[in-house]
Amino acid sequence: MFESSKDWKVESLESWNTVAAEILKHFPEQKIFALYGEMGVGKTTLVKSFCKALGVKEEAVSPTFSLVNEYAGTQKIYHFDLYRLKSPEELLDIGFEEYLADGAFCFIEWPELAEPFLPSSAVNLRLELSDEENSRTIKTD
Repeated sequence: MFESSKDWKVESLESWNTVAAEILKHFPEQKIFALYGEMGVGKTTLVKSFCKALGVKEEAVSPTFSLVNEYAGTQKIYHFDLYRLKSPEELLDIGFEEYLADGAFCFIEWPELAEPFLPSSAVNLRLELSDEENSRTIKTD
């Protein structure tokens, strides 16, 4: 996907917002972000921080059951949680390609099934637990 690897370290709950803003600044032309990582690593927390950095006033919540939430900040934002999907066809049923083509920010949790539909410019973010308590590493590849 997008060629600009970098690592960020999240060391406290308060630092998520700072790291999210740094990631957006590091990829100023990119709007599609695929978030990989195990359950509980902080994917939704990172999306909440992205939303905050992009001027969303309401609290962003996980779209686990609705599959996608839309937010209005300085720009339109779509937040996907694809955990429950079983096939790529289900993505087509919700109009996933149209969401991607909308020009809005797209933050995609559990993007494995979506990989065939993601543009080459999408940014892959891999969230990993660190040895230190409440610490995470976010890597791009």
